[in-house]
Amino acid sequence: MQAGKFSGWRKLGLATVLGAAVVAGACHYIGNADAKGMKTVTVTRGDLQRSITAVGSIEPKDYVDVGTQVSGRVMKIHVAIGDRVAKGDLIAEIDPTVYESTVRKDRATLENLKAQLDQQLAESALATIELKRNQEMRAADAISQTTVDQSVAQAKVAAATVAATRAQIKAAEATLEGDLANLGFTKIYAPLDGTVASQTTLQGQTVNAAQSAPVIVQVANMDVMTVWAQVAEADVSRITVGMPATFTTLGMPEKKWHGNVRAVYPTPVVENDVVLYNVLIDVDNREKLLLPQMTVQVFFTLGEAKDVPLAPINALQAQREAGAGAYKAKVLTKDGVVERDVQVGLTSRSMAQIVSGLSPGDQLVVAAAAPAGGGAQGGGPGRQMGPRL
Repeated sequence: MQAGKFSGWRKLGLATVLGAAVVAGACHYIGNADAKGMKTVTVTRGDLQRSITAVGSIEPKDYVDVGTQVSGRVMKIHVAIGDRVAKGDLIAEIDPTVYESTVRKDRATLENLKAQLDQQLAESALATIELKRNQEMRAADAISQTTVDQSVAQAKVAAATVAATRAQIKAAEATLEGDLANLGFTKIYAPLDGTVASQTTLQGQTVNAAQSAPVIVQVANMDVMTVWAQVAEADVSRITVGMPATFTTLGMPEKKWHGNVRAVYPTPVVENDVVLYNVLIDVDNREKLLLPQMTVQVFFTLGEAKDVPLAPINALQAQREAGAGAYKAKVLTKDGVVERDVQVGLTSRSMAQIVSGLSPGDQLVVAAAAPAGGGAQGGGPGRQMGPRL
């Protein structure tokens, strides 16, 4: 029995030694593995930009819906969509017949009132003279006081009639001024330099300005366009006025336009239970490549680094307890895999700026290849090396 026991302990010792040798061999294998056994990525040098992405559309910064302030038939439209117009150019004409007739009537009324005023002024002057004469005669006791009182009343009535007619003349002049303005409104002029962007009223159509001002055309200055970007509520707090932004269009995805944030509107737009905020960016469009209603993808720049070492973020392990920007990385060297402390600066969703710890050309281990055979798995043949008690 003792010999068997001794033999068992010999087997146990042999198994322990062999197990230690296997572990040592495994450590040596990991320490001296080459790139064939591991998935690696290379630290490179380049530019990094951290940004917020949004979608939006383009509108002219300055535009006017040119409408009519009077009702009537559109007699003539002098422009077409796409025409360039200057401020003061004639856009359209409304039939002026009714308004010309009203102006003629106003002028006739005004002339009648002025004629009445002339008559009343003469009568008032006569009443004043008679009052003065009667007052002199009363002083000589040639007439009664009653006659003098009647003359005073007549003079006052004449003066009041003159004042009333003068007030009517002022009212008639105001009416004429308003009707002349309406007559002038039958000719519609461009309020600014720009391009005719749309036309909503046709020549010969009758428009009614009693309830709202009908729009004839829209004139837009497309030298400067505005991007209306819709930013999610999770990101809008990081957008500030003056922040640089770039965007691309569907038609020219290879071309980037640059601008700065002009405004962040505080009133949200809710679409399918998603809260979005309008952010406005102005951009130079003197080349006339941007058109209204174009769909754009916008990138708001939060940070930027030029010509710096870069590493994929998935090749780094964050060390939150060590502070912001602290990471570790496994570097494949000629002596094996070495773990290094790395300090990271600017990050994007996929890349990180390396401040210290790594250099361009370093090979970072992302994952190791699975060992063949599965001998290290629990329940494998290695367990049978232990003693049976």
